[in-house]
Amino acid sequence: MTRMIREVAAAAALSLVLALPAIVTLRAQAAEKGMPDLIAALKSTPGVLGVDAARTMSGKQAIFAWFENKKAALAWYYSDAHQALVMQFAGGKTRPGEPLAGVPDDGRPILAIASLTMPDSAAPKSAGELRTAVTQIAIELYAPLPGGLAVGGRFAPSSVSVPGMIEVPVDALAHIGSR
Repeated sequence: MTRMIREVAAAAALSLVLALPAIVTLRAQAAEKGMPDLIAALKSTPGVLGVDAARTMSGKQAIFAWFENKKAALAWYYSDAHQALVMQFAGGKTRPGEPLAGVPDDGRPILAIASLTMPDSAAPKSAGELRTAVTQIAIELYAPLPGGLAVGGRFAPSSVSVPGMIEVPVDALAHIGSR
């Protein structure tokens, strides 16, 4: 039970930074109002293999961040950008135990998916208003499973190792249709 609490707390702490994808959508406005550029901060963190952002059909905004391993995820956790957001959103409260205590340090990549939902009418005007505009925030951590198929490219950066992944160049599909 303690391990589960630690894992949930670690995920929640990491979500404070990763789960602010609204900033991605509001990038130009954010720069004018002094809010941090989360994507740039993530990309500049050692061991970050790639970052992407999306808006889902249900209206969630998401950031996908691929870390080389646990060490890289911790580098982000302890970065100035993350710590500033922890201070802003958590009021300086710290999580119990060590961050990512339940995540194995086995050298495998980690995908952090952070999602955030805000009411359509609640676009924040400043960094201080962002916290009150959020109606949902979550972070989920994943590691690649063996297998899969990629034709003409992958969602994950090519530097993310996936055992058993079959990768096919897109031009190979042309041969299928000519039979």
